[in-house]
Amino acid sequence: MFKWNKKGLIFSPNERYDWMYSHAQIPFPMDFGDFIRVYFATREKYTGTQVRAYGGFVDLDKKNLKNILKISDKPLIDLGGLGEFDEHGSMPCSVVKHNGEYYLYYVGWQRRVSVHYDWEIGLAKSIDGERFKKISRGPLMGPTLDEPYLNSTPIVYKLSETDWHMFYHTGKKWIKEGDKLESQYIIKHATSKDGINWKRNNKQVLPLKVKNECQTSPSIFEKDGLYHMLFCYREGLDFRNDRDKSYRIGYASSKDLFNWERNDNMVGIDISSSGWDSEMIEYPHVTKINNKYIMFYCGNHFGKEGFGFAELENN
Repeated sequence: MFKWNKKGLIFSPNERYDWMYSHAQIPFPMDFGDFIRVYFATREKYTGTQVRAYGGFVDLDKKNLKNILKISDKPLIDLGGLGEFDEHGSMPCSVVKHNGEYYLYYVGWQRRVSVHYDWEIGLAKSIDGERFKKISRGPLMGPTLDEPYLNSTPIVYKLSETDWHMFYHTGKKWIKEGDKLESQYIIKHATSKDGINWKRNNKQVLPLKVKNECQTSPSIFEKDGLYHMLFCYREGLDFRNDRDKSYRIGYASSKDLFNWERNDNMVGIDISSSGWDSEMIEYPHVTKINNKYIMFYCGNHFGKEGFGFAELENN
């Protein structure tokens, strides 16, 4: 069983810019040698009932992760044009360095009429890892016969030049109960030889545990001869106001990345008794920094207050 020691909140937007007004969701760390850059999704200032999402980053001191060296002053990527899949938001999920370029895998948001939104997966590239340019106006991974909507949270790993893996979530159904309308989504797996052309296996990666379970934000790391996955899950309804139904972090293990065994009792982290992560805990991502396994994660209200980190005991 793992045991994660919480180290506290690192970063909160705190109404810094109009485009980076609240939330720091889906923190994804990347080692830039002298510092750790953490990419995250943020939201603009609310005007009425609708809001757009953008991507930003913070650079952290590797010797002291609470020491912030730099904060992005512009969004990572421009939003899409009229009618495009990322017209109303772009949320960064993972970054891979390949052939001297940084590949940003992100979620494009588009508003809908009968349901609130749709999400599809986009790709943008950068030379410096600060400003990215989309490779196309359309999504990298959009609707298919088997996965018609809500393709999102692409977490990508390049194991070799021709061995790429993406763990993402896709829509299972929309749930309507009274005036409430919520989406259900589950984790899927795709492979690629170049990071651009992806083959989806159309198989559900993990079993469901709670009612109308939603799964997202899978993070994978290798330790002691096994692949370990941390992900977050919640119930399909009443999760916004009932903390017992809100996001928790789950755990699964695998020997080959294709066959996973779920055992949430192994995860070793939960909500706190009070404070910024006392109602929900979600969007984990694990990396190794200075020979220590570090988990970046978010707390209440889907990361409204920002993100923090925890350190694995007995690394």
